[in-house]
Amino acid sequence: MKLRKIIGIFSLVVVTAGTIYGYILYKQIFSANTKFNDDRVAVFIPTGSSFEEVQKLVAPYIEDMDKFNAVADKKSYPDNIKSGKFILKKGMNTNDIINSLRQPVTVNISFNNQETLQRAVGRIAQQIEPDSLALLKAFTDKKFLDENGFTEDNVLSIMIPNTYEFFWNTSATKVRDKMAKEYRKFWTQEREAKAAALNLTPLQVSALASIVHKETAKADERPRVAGVYLNRLQKGMKLEADPTVIYAIKKESGDFDQVIKRVLYKDLVIDSPYNMYKYEGLPPGPIAMPDITALDAVLNPEKHNYIYFCASVTNFGYHEFAVTAAQHEVNRQKYVAWVEKMGIKR
Repeated sequence: MKLRKIIGIFSLVVVTAGTIYGYILYKQIFSANTKFNDDRVAVFIPTGSSFEEVQKLVAPYIEDMDKFNAVADKKSYPDNIKSGKFILKKGMNTNDIINSLRQPVTVNISFNNQETLQRAVGRIAQQIEPDSLALLKAFTDKKFLDENGFTEDNVLSIMIPNTYEFFWNTSATKVRDKMAKEYRKFWTQEREAKAAALNLTPLQVSALASIVHKETAKADERPRVAGVYLNRLQKGMKLEADPTVIYAIKKESGDFDQVIKRVLYKDLVIDSPYNMYKYEGLPPGPIAMPDITALDAVLNPEKHNYIYFCASVTNFGYHEFAVTAAQHEVNRQKYVAWVEKMGIKR
């Protein structure tokens, strides 16, 4: 009888201990273990991070790090760390947190209005792991340029402004190769045929589109502006585009932060292949990153006889167009008078 009683007590102790252990284990693994108020937070784990580094990154968002460490150890996470962007949701339990840290999510990167490759890669570097130096090296790699028909002057053309999906820790070369793939995808047979009909290559279209992009922010006016420049090219005239002069000034000085609202006569003689007042044809590459509306404006220009245009002083943001030099001079004088009245010196 005593033995039976002892066995019963022992069994009860074992069951109780098992229950307590099970409860502790449940609390460790399946109880909520976050401490942030937002619905979700993003955690960025750099390539090659150690478990100690991951602990520091997640600590601001974890209620009980002892629970986190215990479950991470049980699930062998310290030996299988992934890099990338990860999402933690409010109220997640420790088990779900570890699972989430094994499932990197993508990021959407975007860029536009960049005037140089250096600025473009700098903008991209703000959104993914590779830094701007690694990206610049990838995009200017001689083998890559030669194999894809680019030069350092025109490789900015490869970046068609849009939103692109990447994993945060995508390497610089893979980013570059993805942009090259998207560039080739943009240049469909139809677009290439339209360029050929204008006696332009895709790279020349990009260079001209960058000028159109800089001339007017009005998408509905871009086909008309493109038509003017194409008319000039057809007639063997110089483009005489103010944005190319502004770009030449910035490039020569190395200061792309300066704001130039007015091109002066003395600027027109600057000796730069980007100064289309001095040189015929198109610049060596784009003077900015043209968006798709500017590219398609060049490929689908408005048919007209205009040769000249000048900023409008009555319909701001748009331009006045002219067929003859005399008509243009009237428009130009109106603009000069307005500039003087506004006190714009530079």
